[in-house]
Amino acid sequence: MATTKIFFFFSSSSTTFSLYVSVISLLSIASAFSPVDHYLVNCGTHSAGTSDLDHRVFTGDASRFLTSTLTIQLESTDSQLTSPSPFYSTARAFDHPAHYTFPIRDRGTHHLVRLHFHPFRNNYNDLLEAEFHVVANKFLLLRNFRIPKTDNFPVIKEFVIPVASKELKIAFVPSGKSKFGFVNAIEVISAPQDLIADVAQLVDSEKNEWVNGLLKNGFETVHRVNVGGFKVTPFNDSLWRTWVTDDDYLVSSDGSKEIHFGGRIMYQMGGASREVGPDNVYNTARVIKSSDDSIPNGNLTWSFRVEKGYSYMVRMHFCDIASVAAGMLYFNVYVNGNLAYENLDLSYMTNRLLASPFYADFLVDGDSSGNLLVSVGPSNMSLPRAVDAILNGVEIWKLNNSMGSFDGEVCSDFVWRSWRRGHAGVLLPLVAAVFLLLSVSVFLQWRRSGAVAWSRLPVDVSEADLKSGNRF
Repeated sequence: MATTKIFFFFSSSSTTFSLYVSVISLLSIASAFSPVDHYLVNCGTHSAGTSDLDHRVFTGDASRFLTSTLTIQLESTDSQLTSPSPFYSTARAFDHPAHYTFPIRDRGTHHLVRLHFHPFRNNYNDLLEAEFHVVANKFLLLRNFRIPKTDNFPVIKEFVIPVASKELKIAFVPSGKSKFGFVNAIEVISAPQDLIADVAQLVDSEKNEWVNGLLKNGFETVHRVNVGGFKVTPFNDSLWRTWVTDDDYLVSSDGSKEIHFGGRIMYQMGGASREVGPDNVYNTARVIKSSDDSIPNGNLTWSFRVEKGYSYMVRMHFCDIASVAAGMLYFNVYVNGNLAYENLDLSYMTNRLLASPFYADFLVDGDSSGNLLVSVGPSNMSLPRAVDAILNGVEIWKLNNSMGSFDGEVCSDFVWRSWRRGHAGVLLPLVAAVFLLLSVSVFLQWRRSGAVAWSRLPVDVSEADLKSGNRF
């Protein structure tokens, strides 16, 4: 391929800046993410293609991916079913382990795995009664999973897991008293290289230090929040994510304001990309802003429910869309009440470019309260009559434990052993009963064939006569 070199010579500094902005925009457009592996599966149908509300096409699982035969295609008979996508009216159900196999070309990278569940009733099953495990390669994603009996459907479970093999195998294993499970849709998408970094900042009450080796872990999305803005739907996200509003998480907002920015978000090479966070996250924020010569004395705080006993990665998204000039915003960042960043200067992080996104990853442990707190507030370098704190978005991921599980102190092998043990207890008595029935049947057939009744053998019967008699 030929390489074209283009040179520009301008004397005006304003023109130079405009050119710089244009080049950044072109680079961002040219590097639009196109996943190597991209599978969208509509479970329980032969349909060649079903479009969701975000204009994505899901293909049926009957001809590809599904490698198990002991499954059932279900279709809702509930005329009152209201669902955001047509593929939620069908499902793949199973009372034995069901296996899906996805060929992987982008090996050695993390992959997004989304599992869609929307229970419905039909003539045979109430899917709200289902209980099952989900295993992806060696990761235990869900254990004894039941759909919460609420009206908040669909339930979408999202994971980001490393895949080094040539296949990703996702297995659904029935458990509990229900003895069956189901799934409506599956997504498997190779993640961009910059979605997960190998390093993060460990923050607790005793230390604040950098740790590495995160790329060997898997992650489960627990919370994804657009701070100060509207709900962001998959149609407006290049990785088809959903960002909810922060209203249910904000616990301290005294003196804060919501900011909405109508200009262009300035993505830079080496910085946060649109795959890390979309425009609609970075062009809204909550800020603390002083209106006089005094600096506010208080923090903005959000509280998130998490499961105890796991480590979590907190990603905080920042984009200075509120300052009138670079170098005027300094603030502190806290996680679980511990100082994570002191005097954070976004201008320094973004080469003094306003409206340019930056994110920071913090590694924390879920404490005994089951709450994870995130705060921003003024620092001792904050300026009067300026913005004194800002936050645009928050993501919280659960890390798998040492057993490769996101759901309990068990490993994926435990699920398979439990399944085999549970069915061995049923199988052995069944085999014994079948053997007994066969024995009785053969005996009755023998009696009807005219064989003599049982009696003591005469003592003078020779061995040759015994051998020539009825051998049964």
